[in-house]
Amino acid sequence: MIKQFRSIAIFIFTWICLTACRQEQVDDFPNGNLDFVSAVDISNFPEIDETNAVFLDINGNQKDFLDIIKSSGVNTVRLRIWVNPTSQHSGFNEVKEFSTKLRSMGFKIWLTVHYSDTWADPAHQITPLAWKNLDFQSLQKEVSEYTLRIVTEIKPDYIQIGNEINPGFLHPQGNIVEQYSNFIALMTSAINVVRKETPKAKIIIHYAGIEGAAWFFNQVALLDYDMIGISYYPIWHGKSLNNLKNELTTLALTHNKEIVIAETAYPFTLEWNDWTNNIVGEEEQLILPGFPASTEGQRAFIQSLRNMMEEIPNGKGLCYWGAELIAWKGNQANNASPWENQALFNFQNQALPAMGELKKD
Repeated sequence: MIKQFRSIAIFIFTWICLTACRQEQVDDFPNGNLDFVSAVDISNFPEIDETNAVFLDINGNQKDFLDIIKSSGVNTVRLRIWVNPTSQHSGFNEVKEFSTKLRSMGFKIWLTVHYSDTWADPAHQITPLAWKNLDFQSLQKEVSEYTLRIVTEIKPDYIQIGNEINPGFLHPQGNIVEQYSNFIALMTSAINVVRKETPKAKIIIHYAGIEGAAWFFNQVALLDYDMIGISYYPIWHGKSLNNLKNELTTLALTHNKEIVIAETAYPFTLEWNDWTNNIVGEEEQLILPGFPASTEGQRAFIQSLRNMMEEIPNGKGLCYWGAELIAWKGNQANNASPWENQALFNFQNQALPAMGELKKD
């Protein structure tokens, strides 16, 4: 009889704990589906935070920046990491410290590992200065050891092997066209470390745009990865959402992979809030008439992408790039934000409705 009561008590206790955990998840990310990646890239936030910038929630109340994005349903934060950056930001220690804080708040961590000291993108895949003169075997070893340090000390939930690696990475030795076997070997070195040390982490291979994506993902088809990541900015990657949907669907089905929009953004205005030249500032750069440069246009754009990712086979979410990029150095700065009109906060640093569209109900 005592054993029976004990079993019942254990069952009740377990049920209460599980229910509480489920309730805590619901409360932490209101109306959000935790299996759907509702992400923002806020890599510049540690630098912005040093200026004691004040942020307001959508109702105009002053609140902590991270609390605002969390209460909007964002469940994942994407951060870039550079090897030896020339500035004090986006290096290993800062990213590790910030990731620890974010994880304590319940966010999942998505790292975009550039394998460079600076921006890596289709036009720039510069080998870190400290690795520049290494022979191939030594470079392979550095890639493995650097990746090992990242996954064992930061433990990301999602990890990109390279950032927008259309032409490969770690040039010239990792050029996908000129040094294909080396490119595959370097990618494999990093992937093997992730699989061995953090097998639950999802590995993303990230390509910018959809033009050439079919060719690229055929080239990496033999690599062991989990998710296709695509950057989509209308200014660079086309203005047809139907074409985007068709291409993403084809990629997901052809390679039987989960797929995410790894970067996107859209302006809420064509005005500016500092003297740093903005990247988007003309109507011809927009998708018109459906998505004007307005608060509603930005919201509708993100809503459309979210709906698209819900409909695509294996669609797993999206990430808004530069959500935090307000004019943090003041309205006279000419070396600050080229993105304040595409942030998810207006010129008064108040949260915009588009942020709430990231989550899947």
